[in-house]
Amino acid sequence: MVSKQEHASVSDAIGIGSYTAPEAARLLKTSPVNVNRWLRGYAYRRSGEQRHMPPLWTSQHAEVQDHLEIGFRDLIELRFVKAFIDAGVGLLAIRNCLEYARECAKDERPFSTRRFQTDGRTIFLESIERAAEPKLLDLKKRQYVFKQVIEGTFKDLDIEDEAVARWRPFHGKQSIVIDPGRAFGQPIASQFGVPTVALAEAVVAEGSVEDVARLFDVPVGVVRDAVQFEDGLKRAA
Repeated sequence: MVSKQEHASVSDAIGIGSYTAPEAARLLKTSPVNVNRWLRGYAYRRSGEQRHMPPLWTSQHAEVQDHLEIGFRDLIELRFVKAFIDAGVGLLAIRNCLEYARECAKDERPFSTRRFQTDGRTIFLESIERAAEPKLLDLKKRQYVFKQVIEGTFKDLDIEDEAVARWRPFHGKQSIVIDPGRAFGQPIASQFGVPTVALAEAVVAEGSVEDVARLFDVPVGVVRDAVQFEDGLKRAA
């Protein structure tokens, strides 16, 4: 029998998506430690003093028994955080940008909004100026980095009602989608609803892409995309 707490958790995940830190890390090709640091904060010592860095924002799901669960919008925000860090942007600059972008976009998760898609580079640079951090001013010289990250990251995202609604994580192809309204936001073959991990595991078990395509009544090309997508996640782990 499903407990009330479990039932509430399932109900809350519908249309929002649900990911543990390891699941999110797998999709983002980073470590669960990073996901936890970004969304739960972390402690550090400076000058012999214990300090605490707060989370970048609060997860869409309430934390239960010290267990982090995040939603789809959280996942997309974290994807932007990772993309900027990979491009050499410091976490302090990202934190300052988040604060300023929330005011501009009127949204707690501004990176995954249409406003950030159109004005993200300007928002980032204005947030740095407002923060008045001298060590960050050299970021002005790297406007092209912001442009590349923002344009590149939004390229495989679908926006509806001013916010990101879906992510096409396999090179932007339509064959695979992450949609919070379907399969709790797990990657699926978009037209058929079959989880990509199920297709990839079936190919290992059956030994043939063609056999799996017949078994699931899914085109061979979609099965191949699912296998390549899952293999890419494994290689990045």
